Amino acid sequence: MTTPAELLDSRRLTGPNILGPKPAAVIDVALAPADVDAYVDSWRQHAGTMLASVGWDHAVLLERRLPGGVSLGFTAPIDALYAATEINDWAHETTVATLTGAAPSEIRDDVIRLRELIEQESNAALVALHDAALAHGVPFLADDDYLSLGYGARSRTWAVDALPAPAQVPWETLGSIPVGLVTGTNGKTTTVRLAAAIARAAGMTVGFCSTDGIIAADETIDQGDYSGPGGARAVLRDPRVRCAILETARGGLLRRGTAMTHADAAVITNIGADHLDDFGVLDLKNLADIKWLVTAVLGGSGTAILNAEDPRLVERAERLEGPVIWFSLDPSSPVIERHCAAGGVAWVLAGDQLTRLGGGSHEPVVAAAEIPVTLQGAARHNIANCLAAAGLADALGLPVDAIAAGLCAAQPDNNPGRANLFELAGARVLVDFAHNPDGVRALASIAERFGQGRRLVMFGQAGDRGDDSLRELAAAAWSLAPDRVIIKEMPHYARGREPGEVPGILRDALLAAGARPEHIDHQTEEIDGVREALAWLEPGDLAILLVHEDIAGVRSELLRAGANAL
Repeated sequence: MTTPAELLDSRRLTGPNILGPKPAAVIDVALAPADVDAYVDSWRQHAGTMLASVGWDHAVLLERRLPGGVSLGFTAPIDALYAATEINDWAHETTVATLTGAAPSEIRDDVIRLRELIEQESNAALVALHDAALAHGVPFLADDDYLSLGYGARSRTWAVDALPAPAQVPWETLGSIPVGLVTGTNGKTTTVRLAAAIARAAGMTVGFCSTDGIIAADETIDQGDYSGPGGARAVLRDPRVRCAILETARGGLLRRGTAMTHADAAVITNIGADHLDDFGVLDLKNLADIKWLVTAVLGGSGTAILNAEDPRLVERAERLEGPVIWFSLDPSSPVIERHCAAGGVAWVLAGDQLTRLGGGSHEPVVAAAEIPVTLQGAARHNIANCLAAAGLADALGLPVDAIAAGLCAAQPDNNPGRANLFELAGARVLVDFAHNPDGVRALASIAERFGQGRRLVMFGQAGDRGDDSLRELAAAAWSLAPDRVIIKEMPHYARGREPGEVPGILRDALLAAGARPEHIDHQTEEIDGVREALAWLEPGDLAILLVHEDIAGVRSELLRAGANAL
């Protein structure tokens, strides 16, 4: 080997995933390009030998080549995925030993050890219920601690070490509920909250999860980032829930796959530059491949709700078996026109109206300016999110009047950190979670509407983004034409960077773009940046505060200063 093979991660894929539709074990390995073929060939040989030795002859070997390395895995029984990762680790270690001329361990001893691990982990009752659920057409949801059959109000849950026999399960009471997924680069959480408001307006008991927490039947179950499989399972296991809206972020899709094997509808809001420095997500094509995973659980009957303005989604839509609902701010989009001419459904902004197109009809539903989260129609990115949520609700069978009522009922206060606008002594303050170039640029229309005086931008970034990504973010912030910039440190998200390192790169990028040194400040804490911004404001000014660490604390600071939410 020209350089050492670095094992970056070894994990279970518990649902449909980037490597395939079945549960699997996968390793991510960093390799020099010249070493990939030899490594993969050797790994395939050793993995195949061990899988046959432990009796997993039917396992399917899986491969995904990427810039900088490769992801390799194999399908495995649902009750032995931890043991499967041990097998994959062994295959990696043996491959490295083979290619570097080191002596591999004695395979006979390793076979005995790995068989023992499989036996210890195996759960025949779990497998029996999985097979019975499949035969009954009932959703199956398992993790380390619990097994659920059915979703929400049509579900039952047991501890995995106290499972009933299939004959003891009340199958006639179990089944599915309407389930919608939401993924994309920007707008996921807002779209989830809007869709949940629509479901509530339709009289449904709704549960949803997002980067802000888990909500079921209007009760906050937990706060924090629950946009992965854990949040989805919590919602789908709540016996009160009759409609589930689940934010499904890149991280969970990449690390575990989807939480479930079937959903009725899935939104992809957009594909933009974010997290492109993570292994497995090194360009927009890789990112789109991961986001596209939500369509794997739609089968031939579930509906994909897609952004007609995103060329990557337009291209991939040709692969779908089931129906598509497109959404767009442009009613004359060629994608929309072709789709509707063929009898399809779309949601568009026609004039100032959110409008449903379909079956030859043109149905205005609600004026964009009447929806509070659009900030009188200025927040065009939130109009797009409203169209996505309307398309999702439409796909779930919710009526048009509930769509209008739900969108109008959703208040910015109930969507913290997403286009929250405040008035303070004649100035305006916009608080937003934007954290990538597209998200920052999307704020331009709000700035034009509400920022007639001087303009300030406070922003920062986590340390796990590459230098080029940081420079692109700084360029996006500068495109908002600020008179003053506050670069904030994000100590809780340093992720290996030294203090001052990220702000230094951002500052240099701003200076290269034309900013003057005296107009750039640096704060080591987010809340101190907010205080500096508020002290700088005069009547007519606009402060754009990109807040990521403590949205609740920033809101409290604004209210203490006398700000009023608009």
